[in-house]
Amino acid sequence: MNKCIYLIIFFILIFNKVYSQNDKFVNEIISDIYSVSLNDSKSYDWLEYLSKNIGPRLSGSLNAERSVKWTKKTLESIGLDSIWLQPVMVPKWVRGNFEYAFIESSPGNTINVNVCALGGSIPTPSSGIKSNVIEVKSFKELESLGKKNIKNKIVFFNRPMQKELINTFESYSNAVNQRYDGARIASKYGALAVIVRSLTLKHDYVPHTGVMSYGNIPIKSRIPAMAISTNDADLLSSLLNLNPNLKFFMKQNCRNFPDVLSYNVIGEIKGSKKPNDIILIGAHLDSWDLGDGSHDDGAGVVQSMDVLRILKKINYKFNRTLRVVLFMNEENGQKGAIEYFNISKKKKTNHLIAIESDAGGFTPRGFSINTNDLKFKKILSWKKYFEKYQVHYFVRGQSGVDIEYLKNENNVLVGLRPDSQRYFDYHHSSSDIFETVNQRELELGTAAIASLVFLSDFFQL
Repeated sequence: MNKCIYLIIFFILIFNKVYSQNDKFVNEIISDIYSVSLNDSKSYDWLEYLSKNIGPRLSGSLNAERSVKWTKKTLESIGLDSIWLQPVMVPKWVRGNFEYAFIESSPGNTINVNVCALGGSIPTPSSGIKSNVIEVKSFKELESLGKKNIKNKIVFFNRPMQKELINTFESYSNAVNQRYDGARIASKYGALAVIVRSLTLKHDYVPHTGVMSYGNIPIKSRIPAMAISTNDADLLSSLLNLNPNLKFFMKQNCRNFPDVLSYNVIGEIKGSKKPNDIILIGAHLDSWDLGDGSHDDGAGVVQSMDVLRILKKINYKFNRTLRVVLFMNEENGQKGAIEYFNISKKKKTNHLIAIESDAGGFTPRGFSINTNDLKFKKILSWKKYFEKYQVHYFVRGQSGVDIEYLKNENNVLVGLRPDSQRYFDYHHSSSDIFETVNQRELELGTAAIASLVFLSDFFQL
């Protein structure tokens, strides 16, 4: 009996010693990661080049093509084991001349307002559209009005994002259907066009674009769709209360073209022991065309690339393969993510964990994690390594639009979660520019991702 007790004590002591040694090693590596990221980062310089020298990168555009070439060349400079371009056909939508709109309270009395076409919208007739306006807050309200009240009018969707929700992405999710489906549903009631309140919590004169869909509606039945700034939406709503018979004029000449060839950009460092197990870091290379896409998603692109560079620089030898994927066409179709998933499925690629950065270049708060209970519990045990760096937010939740296709019963999908309070000030607008990104916040995000990548490999998730 005494021998058994001694053996148990012996094994406990051995376990504690090994655990303590592992803990020390892990903390040292993470400290090295943060040191390199904050003292010798490339993220900010790369973002400046991507934003300033290339600019907005709408799928199918010349700038999108230039961004593919530049990111491939930049990954080559890191010295990865392999880099390749994955062909994918993507939508091509062109905004054309900037949009124009005004409120006409009475003949000859007009007020110009700030608008932009929604991505994928058809143009107005060359002479524009002028008609009465029906304001609604929901599809249910639209249904209750019916065709007799809507036909030959412009529908104004004016449901704001909810300010009381601390998670701004939840607020966005609760409002985005009016932008995405508004034109499709309003057209069924005979509307001539739709105006949608910009999806931002900020009150200003900057309109925010974003993708919309006509579903299976025939081309001849489609109607134009544009966003209006929040201040101008409030103005229009107030004037409608005073004069329900006012008219609204809108003009845009955007166009949809046939799909064109583009690419996902992929690079990797081969694992030394289990090269068929993939740890993926992803972001989307495309952006909308109004700003330069620094937060959405230039920040995620440069962070993902710099993670590989930093981990090479500290000379950590990976057991598993570390892969970066820069997806094309997240904004208006997700064709890059779908193509990557289809090829991965065909090759039976084993994605152990996939991490996406697509929430802006702000201070990292933590991660949202989509996995089973056992693996979530294991990742939760790593939280202690991040507390020193003020990264505390480890929750179950969605990861990212591009990597969600990779979900299965056994893997882990993770989204970097920076502070979200300012994100929708810039999202999909001309305000999303390089000058709004703080260098230190961006680099802290890079370090947080790199640390999670290291832990995923070291603890053999």
